[in-house]
Amino acid sequence: MSLRFRGSDLRPVLNEAVAKQCRVILAKDRGVCIFAAEGERHPDLSFKRLAYAVGCNPDTDDWWDLVHAEMGYRDFEADFDPMFPAFSHIRHSTHDLLLTATATHLLMDAVPPE
Repeated sequence: MSLRFRGSDLRPVLNEAVAKQCRVILAKDRGVCIFAAEGERHPDLSFKRLAYAVGCNPDTDDWWDLVHAEMGYRDFEADFDPMFPAFSHIRHSTHDLLLTATATHLLMDAVPPE
């Protein structure tokens, strides 16, 4: 199984990272999300633009079992170039991002929306 990020949620994050010339961060902590490393923040320092994986938003979803089944129990962050081919494709299409975690790799692919 995999986690899906809706392109409509992810595009603003990717566009912000390109505009700010910064990396995008995939974080697995309280849910699973992607944000621009130098993204705009609220007064409480939280990021204004976050793209959560479907079913993995701690504010709206019962995410615990899904996140740990797909990504394991260890929290982590990984950073990526916003010009990564799958991200570039998503920025210029209606595609979503499909994220699959193995024991040694994170696999990302642009896929048609559901």
